Amino acid sequence: MALGHINFNNNGDDGSGDIADINVIPLVDVLLVLLIIFMVAAPISIGGINIELPVSKARGTISDEDRVVLTVNRDGEFWMDKTRIPAPALNEKLKAIYQFREKKEIFIRADRGVIYSAVIDAMSAAKVAGVTKISMLTQPPGKSG
Repeated sequence: MALGHINFNNNGDDGSGDIADINVIPLVDVLLVLLIIFMVAAPISIGGINIELPVSKARGTISDEDRVVLTVNRDGEFWMDKTRIPAPALNEKLKAIYQFREKKEIFIRADRGVIYSAVIDAMSAAKVAGVTKISMLTQPPGKSG
């Protein structure tokens, strides 16, 4: 006695056609991998200029990714996003950045051995550009940098 195939579909389709539903699981997998890649790459993106941050026991606040980071290296040179900014052009560069920006805050990464006046110059240029909140980036105790 042979068993046959019984079709319970009313439309006469035997079920071998294409599936009309979209499978979102591979899409979610790809998006999660991209998210992880960006989470790993974001802290690396501001580490382009090699400086030694001062150590601070105070806990910092977490901010959004749309932050402006001004780096002052050991030689007193100013950098933004791996681009060197000459000292005379710093005022104009910061004014251009903050002219239409709603959030007027800046993060300054200064090398531990930088001349104090270079940091003051950076802070002064930020104030002239209209910055209302200046934060200094440091590293927690026990981390090598």
